[in-house]
Amino acid sequence: MGASEAAVAADGTGEAAPRAGLSGGRKAVGSVSWAVLVPVLLLLGSAIGQWVTWLGVVVVMAVIAVAAWVIGGVWHRAGAATLVSFGGFALMLFAGPAVYEAYMTTVGEPVDAVVTRVADRDQRRGPDMFCTVRELGGDRGTYEVSQQENCFGQARPGDRVEIRKDPLGLLDPRLPDSPDQRNTTEITLAITAVLTLLVAGGTFYGGQRRRDR
Repeated sequence: MGASEAAVAADGTGEAAPRAGLSGGRKAVGSVSWAVLVPVLLLLGSAIGQWVTWLGVVVVMAVIAVAAWVIGGVWHRAGAATLVSFGGFALMLFAGPAVYEAYMTTVGEPVDAVVTRVADRDQRRGPDMFCTVRELGGDRGTYEVSQQENCFGQARPGDRVEIRKDPLGLLDPRLPDSPDQRNTTEITLAITAVLTLLVAGGTFYGGQRRRDR
């Protein structure tokens, strides 16, 4: 008797017996692997977006699409797939600034500079405020930074500020916080941590509660 014949139901109807599901151990390992991989790739894509915006968006969108397909299409957990998808989009919004702020405040090189121009371009898309700063020492470089680099109108032309420069030269300098911006980095990091746990938890739940069809 061949393998295909052995799968025929005992009642002789010719219907194949249902496939056995994964063991508890294998299911748990797979669920944990996806629960770690999805948030890590989302954080990586968000960080890349601070360097090359379009590339970071492509990475994040690809990760969300694959996660939604696996959780909703393969594991048949539509609710978990929806949760992870919305959580992934929210994580993209907060993780990028959180990574940038934490990186620049910890390893960024402090440089004295002067604000030479502040402009509100009133754009419908993207940041509106742009600040032009010029270094007072070093190579006396001039940079135009946006709200992404903390230009929110807290500095005026002629103000001397201490900017933070990326030692690798990949990211634009960051302007210092104003007095009313205290703890913004900590708040952004806390929200990022909560969203990361939400995405990881939704992915793990979907993996553990998967339906074999």
